[in-house]
Amino acid sequence: MRAQASVLHLDLDAFFASVEQRDKPSLRGKPVVVGGVGGRGVVSTASYEARVFGVHSAMSTREARSRCPHAAFLTGRFHAYREASGVVMGLLRAVSPLVEPLSLDEAFVDLERADLPDLETPTVTAFAQRLRREVSAATGGLTASVGLGTSKFIAKVASDLDKPDGLTVVAPGTEQELLRPMKATVIPGVGPATAERLRRAGIVTVADLEAVSAEELVRIVGRSHGTGLWHLARALDDRPVVAEREAKSVSVEGTYDTDLTDRRLMEGLLTRQAGEVAARLVKHGLSGRTITIKVRLHDFTTVNRSSTLPSPTDTAGTIARVARSLLGDLLASADLSGGVRLLGVGVSGLADWVQEDLFGGTDAEPEPEVPVDLPTMRRRETWPPGLDVEHDEMGRGWVWGSGRGVVTVRFETAETPAGPVRSYAADDPQLHAWLPPEPAAPAEPVGPAGRDTATDADGSTDVAGEGAADSTRDDGEDREDREDREDTGDEAGDEAGGLSAPPDAPGPRA
Repeated sequence: MRAQASVLHLDLDAFFASVEQRDKPSLRGKPVVVGGVGGRGVVSTASYEARVFGVHSAMSTREARSRCPHAAFLTGRFHAYREASGVVMGLLRAVSPLVEPLSLDEAFVDLERADLPDLETPTVTAFAQRLRREVSAATGGLTASVGLGTSKFIAKVASDLDKPDGLTVVAPGTEQELLRPMKATVIPGVGPATAERLRRAGIVTVADLEAVSAEELVRIVGRSHGTGLWHLARALDDRPVVAEREAKSVSVEGTYDTDLTDRRLMEGLLTRQAGEVAARLVKHGLSGRTITIKVRLHDFTTVNRSSTLPSPTDTAGTIARVARSLLGDLLASADLSGGVRLLGVGVSGLADWVQEDLFGGTDAEPEPEVPVDLPTMRRRETWPPGLDVEHDEMGRGWVWGSGRGVVTVRFETAETPAGPVRSYAADDPQLHAWLPPEPAAPAEPVGPAGRDTATDADGSTDVAGEGAADSTRDDGEDREDREDREDTGDEAGDEAGGLSAPPDAPGPRA
């Protein structure tokens, strides 16, 4: 922990939804929900107007619609989010060479490397206020909540205290006073399962944690987790701000419209995903020792199974064989009869070498596809709600809704007032999807009416082929329990970019 509050954490408020409100004047001040819009969709981000009705990230879109039926439900426009994020990250890097992005919408900044006259509390406070104004001006009105503290942990906690558009500076020496009344879940890694273990031991707040010995915490939650909790409960955190974050894993996963029950089908999908993971590993010159499958059941229960190899691998055959074996173990020990909605394969424990390389080994033979009949894939729709479009006569706008061969467009941009609404035939030759120059190449959908979400080795996440980095835990609401390995937000974009509004809902009622 530092002697001065020189670690800054910046978090863009309700980022995806805020970008949509910025670019769509008719939605400003109104509830907006971004995520999957289909039956299997999950909320990625909800605007603050939607949160009033209880909508939050990682909630199913179906439940969000029931809570806030008058919200605008939009799929993601990741080119717009990447552009806004790039502007903000550029501002931060102009301040300090030590900027550690956590996602598209948040980052740590080490002010010890910034050109400030000193690091006293008034100085860093004034700097943070100026930075927030610059972010808003550079991004066309997006707001950011900022926290300053003596460590990354304290800065992150501080940025959550005054949302949205807030600033909190935790003066040196006041960290424990701030933390003690808070629930233990404020500490990273204390998710539902760990919180329940702590609750059974009579530990609810950070003050309760502070009163427990390290030995007792190790007994309750394990050595690594217990030791970390003991330190953070005392505001002890010496992690540096790291400009380049090493990739921890490479994974591919897909959510499917129809729950999977056939073992051979699931094995075939895992084999295909293993091939994609291997290709990504080879592309980045990486290999890994730990292979994990992720299985989300029909009731949203998520289970993971892992196996660690004696040496790193980057071959599709090895990854696929282990993945299928893990699936067999899971089928033997758990009841999957209700169906599987999501499957995924990941490789972690990454290295930049392969065991065979050290001994002059030859390339392994490619893993053959498991022969299965995949159900017919759903055709990707052309007009998902929220999509940027351009009409030859009317100009730029966005898809307000579509269905039954009709597309309804509201013609407006961030630079214009709220515009008129017009409807066209879905095949109208004058209506075109609009993309910025040099758009990212879309990924092909795989599996039975599903799309893979692939986390690349550089830490980016391809969601519905749009290449968006993970921002599903918006504003830190859905904290993971690392011990549970429960990633609640991964389906948020599974259906983004490929679905239209249902025929009986011509568009978002804004």
